[in-house]
Amino acid sequence: MTSTDSPVRLHAVDAPGQPDVTPELEELYRGFESELLVPLWTEIGDLMPAHPRSRAVPHLWKWENLVRLAEQAGEIVPVGRGGERRAIALANPSLGGRPFATPTLWAAIQYLMPGEDAPEHRHTQHAFRFVVEGSGVWTVVGGDAVSMNRGDFLPQAGWNWHAHHNATDKPMAWIDGLDIPFQYLTEAQFFEFGRDEISDAERITPERSRSERLWGHPGLRPLSATQVAPGSPLLSYKWEFTDRALRDQLAIEAEGYGGTVEPGHAAVRYTNPHTGGDVLPTMRTEFHRIVRGAETAPVKETGSSVYQVFDGSGTVTVGDRTWTVTRGDIFVVPSWTPFSAKSEAGKTDSDSGALDLFRFGDAPVFEALQLNRMEISR
Repeated sequence: MTSTDSPVRLHAVDAPGQPDVTPELEELYRGFESELLVPLWTEIGDLMPAHPRSRAVPHLWKWENLVRLAEQAGEIVPVGRGGERRAIALANPSLGGRPFATPTLWAAIQYLMPGEDAPEHRHTQHAFRFVVEGSGVWTVVGGDAVSMNRGDFLPQAGWNWHAHHNATDKPMAWIDGLDIPFQYLTEAQFFEFGRDEISDAERITPERSRSERLWGHPGLRPLSATQVAPGSPLLSYKWEFTDRALRDQLAIEAEGYGGTVEPGHAAVRYTNPHTGGDVLPTMRTEFHRIVRGAETAPVKETGSSVYQVFDGSGTVTVGDRTWTVTRGDIFVVPSWTPFSAKSEAGKTDSDSGALDLFRFGDAPVFEALQLNRMEISR
């Protein structure tokens, strides 16, 4: 290959830390180009920066706009083979139009019309569903029908057969989170179609799924469970338990016994009842409650996160961007970008009287590789 055919392009520059620009250096660079070689001294500032520089940027999506467009899609876009899901992904404005919220995380609003079924399939991508409003859809994972209601968090590890069905006369929307960009980047993804229709025995609407009846008892693990699965065997984390845990933390703080991560800021992490670790191998999920008037300390972390406002209102600051947020709004916090939130919620716009935030991020990947780092400004 000649240097003119090579995708490698090197430029001799007169700059600190660079060799003197000479005809010999130009000749050396043309030789590097023809052999597809890149010297470190021309790239170190980009490859080894002093701190992470994310390709993603902070961005906010308003829930009212997402729902409006999802409703339009529900009228004109069928659910079936080809599309598989009426899922509309959030595209970070700095990632070239790819359907990625961050370089590792995929987030979307999914919309199912009354009486519709989303066909069965499976994929290696780990996934979850989180419901900010509505009810009436059941997700069927491995033949187990699991109800979806406001505030419920439903994880699903990769390579599990799953479908959805709407048993009501009303449409329903929720958010999906997956590690699609991460598996796309690592070239590790697999996908397989399942049945076009689920059976009548699976199209049921139980109050509690089999997974909840087996695993949904706090502090109790069934002795019949001996094999550790890739993700949580509990397929639904009900809102009533999340809400109670947050209320109790704030009550204990008010009694003078601590219990919160910082004043006025209660938080919980969804965990695998089998292992005590994260519910999914590549994603961490949390819920945060910030009482009216409280403001969280700015924090920077390696890895990126996506937040959805579950309830209430307030202001969030991500890097140099500050937004006013309300129920359903979704925003991105890129890697090593300062984030803080201030609650302006009250009884008129929040069931809890606080700013409630659902969060998911890629922390388990960074921890497994020992690349996790956090910095809190107090």
